[in-house]
Order: sequence, then structure tokens, then C-alpha cells
Amino acid sequence: MSGSAVVVYTGPTISADEVRAVLPDAEVRPPAARGDLLDRAWRPGEVAVLVDGHFREKRSVGHKEVLRLLGSGVEVVGTASMGALRAAELAGCGMRGLGEVFAMYRSGEIDGDDEVGILHGPAERGYPARTVALVNLRHAVAADAVPAEAGARIVAAAKALPFTFRSWDELAAVVAERDRPALRTLRDGIESGRWDVKRQDAVAALRAIAAGLPPAPAPPSVTFPGISDHQVLVRRSRREYAPGRWMSDMDVLNAARLFDPDHPARHERVLRRLLDEIAGLPGAEAFARIELGVDGPLPPALAAWLTDAERARLGPGEQATTVLLRVWPVWQSADWRPAILADLRAGRDWERWRDLVVRADAAAEQARYRLATPPPAACAHLFLRHWRAPGTRPEIEMARRGFAGPEELGEVVRRFFALDIASRRGR
Repeated sequence: MSGSAVVVYTGPTISADEVRAVLPDAEVRPPAARGDLLDRAWRPGEVAVLVDGHFREKRSVGHKEVLRLLGSGVEVVGTASMGALRAAELAGCGMRGLGEVFAMYRSGEIDGDDEVGILHGPAERGYPARTVALVNLRHAVAADAVPAEAGARIVAAAKALPFTFRSWDELAAVVAERDRPALRTLRDGIESGRWDVKRQDAVAALRAIAAGLPPAPAPPSVTFPGISDHQVLVRRSRREYAPGRWMSDMDVLNAARLFDPDHPARHERVLRRLLDEIAGLPGAEAFARIELGVDGPLPPALAAWLTDAERARLGPGEQATTVLLRVWPVWQSADWRPAILADLRAGRDWERWRDLVVRADAAAEQARYRLATPPPAACAHLFLRHWRAPGTRPEIEMARRGFAGPEELGEVVRRFFALDIASRRGR
């Protein structure tokens, strides 16, 4: 894989030093949790190697994350542990699986994530294993490391325990006295690495990548629901601004959408700029008429997207353009959020709206157990009072700020609900 960036997600299965012994230029990251594959700006031709992932204390890495990388031209390889499980599940979509554990999952010989799950110590101590992986026990028994009947009883006893209780001492406590010598043999062989199939698979996979993988077979032409650019934008801009409190750039934008009286003008200005780029030579007004299918005055259904003042003030072409901006998601898949974020960052009020998010989180913490946050629909209904004005409708005011409807508005309002209630009471 000379010339291609390789990123390896690992921890307890194989160390960073062991990875670099095979792939000196590899970027080594901790075990992957939900969203971690989205943190990086990937380029076509790069390689993501999923070895370890979280099972318990964090949400597991998502299938849609893998699909997004595959759709972006990234080679995704799974092996040894969580990687082998995801590769078996997504092999038909283009994810490449390598190693014996992958083959066991793919054949149906094993099927649970507890087969590879273990408890381990912290990263600072090198992720020391505190329990044994069931798949390593299976591998050793299949290799005739111990008498077959004793091995079968030990595997059955281990399988009956949650993976968090599969330490060697706990296994010794549940197996029959006659099987404890075999258990000690298995422990010696797995801890020495002889029967540690997870580590063996990881090393073999890295060596295969270093030698150059053959082209992956083309996945079937099937469309899967994926992760949107908006979700990626949120993930990549997310940061921990205080212990246990997170904020993304979209949260800052949402504060401005909700509380900045000048935001509708910003929203329209940025969308008009995008519309001009999309329209090209015909011009925005002619393009809008074509998209809306009108050649004269707007029919009532379309004119309903204009305020009374806009219907009185704007000419037919400008009315059509304004309506097209209001119904942007209906006709245009291009996401306007990055452009509006760039415009907001370039202004003077970014820190103001960032601070408002911080205040909203603090208000929610103070109101915990004293104020119940309503469902999204109720939050939207209450918040729309801010935008009540003669000659307009709630649907128009939501569209002027980029909200597709009450449900989306309500979901955004929930984070700011306690602050909004406190502000109303303080008036």
C-alpha cells in the first residue's frame, strides 16, 4: 500500500508499536466507537483498518460509518476483533475481511460480539487484558491444544458466562476440577501468543496490507441509507468545551437560527449566492420560474410561502426566487449549512452564539429535576411565539431560518428550552 495513508484502530489486540513494526508510517488510533470513523477527512485510496472497537462502555462503531467510507473510495479492512465482526456483516457491501476470526463469523461458526469482547485496562498501561476472548479459547481447542472433551466443556462454561466475567480465575471457579489442568494449558498457550488468534489475525492483516492487497471485488449495486453530510459536519466539528459537555459548530449555528433576529436575512443572502451559482446563465429568476413551473403570477399554493409584505413589494420574478429559497430542500439536495456556517464564522457574533450554547447547557443543568423538557412538537409550538408577526405564518418563519418543519425545530429547541423559559420568566 505504498503511498496510501493507512489508519489502524487498535488497542488490546495489538499495540501501536507492533503495528508500526509492520507498517512504519501507519497512523494508529484507539479502538473505534460510534462516530470515530467520521472524525477524519478521508481521501480516496486511503485504508482504514478496524481491529478493535468498543462493545460496552461506548456505542459500537456503526455500519453506516463504514458504508460512508466505502462510498468515498476508502478501502476498509476488518480483522481480529470488532473489525472481523463488521467485515463479516458488510462483506457484501465492499468491506474486506481478513483472518480466521473473520472466516468464523462469515461461515456462521460464531455470531456474537461476546466472542471477541474482553475487558481491558486503560490505554496508558497498554490496554492489559483482564478477561480472555472466547474465540481464542475456541481456536486453541480446535488446534488440539487440550483433549477434545475437556476443551468442549471449558468452551461451554466460558460461553455461559458474560464476557465481562471470563477472567482466568472466574473460569477456574466454574469448570470441573478435572478440567483445570487443561484450562492452565490453554492459559499458558494464549498468554504466550501461541493460540492468540486475534493477535495473529491482526499481524497477518497488517502484513497483507504492507505487501499490497489485490483489488477488492466490486460490491453489488445496492443503495443503502447512509450518513448525511450534515451528520459528518456535526461530528467533525464537535469538541468538549467542559468536562462531559460537548458542542459542535452546528450547535452554535442553531443558537443563531433561534435567537438572532438578523439570521433570516443571513440565511436568504447565503442561499441566494448558492442559487446564483446553481442557476448559471439563465439567472436566478428565470431558473426559479423553471423549477417552480410558473410563467406568470404565482398560484396560491406557492404564494403562501410569501409574507403579505413580500407579495405587495416584490415583482413576479423576485417572488418566484424567494419561494424557491423557502422550499430549498424540496428541489435541491446541496446542503446549505456549510456555507451559512462559513458566513457566521466570518462575522463578529460567533463567540456570542457559542456562549449562548454554554448558557443553555448551564440552564438545563440547573433546571434538572425541576423542569421537564416537552416533546419536540410542543417545544416548537411554544418557541414559535418568538416569531409571531402580522402578515406571516409559522411555516414561513421556520423556512426563513432553514427549518423544514415543527419536528426539526422542536428537536433543536430542546437544548435551549430551559434557557428560554428562564429568560421569559425574567422579563
